[in-house]
Amino acid sequence: MAYLLDSNVFIQAKNLHYGFDFCPAFWDWIDQAHQGGLVFSVDSVRTELIGGGDELAEWAAERVAGFFLEPDPPTVPSLRAVSAWASAGGYDPAAVSTFLQVADYYLVAQAHAHDHTVVTHEVVANTLRRIKIPNACIGVGVRCVTPFQMLRSEHARFVIGA
Repeated sequence: MAYLLDSNVFIQAKNLHYGFDFCPAFWDWIDQAHQGGLVFSVDSVRTELIGGGDELAEWAAERVAGFFLEPDPPTVPSLRAVSAWASAGGYDPAAVSTFLQVADYYLVAQAHAHDHTVVTHEVVANTLRRIKIPNACIGVGVRCVTPFQMLRSEHARFVIGA
């Protein structure tokens, strides 16, 4: 089981809790966890991050091949399953259309196909106007956690000094 990180995990880390300038240990942990086969994201998240044109875009562009996963053959049935769930969920057609065009869709499908856990700051929402990642995860049986739950589960430690 691995974790698949949503765009907002990286964006909020950079902007709030783990800025590159004062908490490089978070970013080092991400790289080490990836090397250990624990942390990944999807290619459409990479596209979103690179579109920002900032230091996070540079960071995303510098990640090794395989950090941002592309849809593979086992993901195709999961893309169909997630699409079918979204279409049958009573959501506004615009919400379904938007969801099927953004990274969230690929993130949930990749997790569904490979039994991974999605990591996001999003929370379950009781609305039919927008499909939130946790709602989609629940709908198709994918585990979803916050970044802080992931860090605690994996015993990440960012310690000053030797």
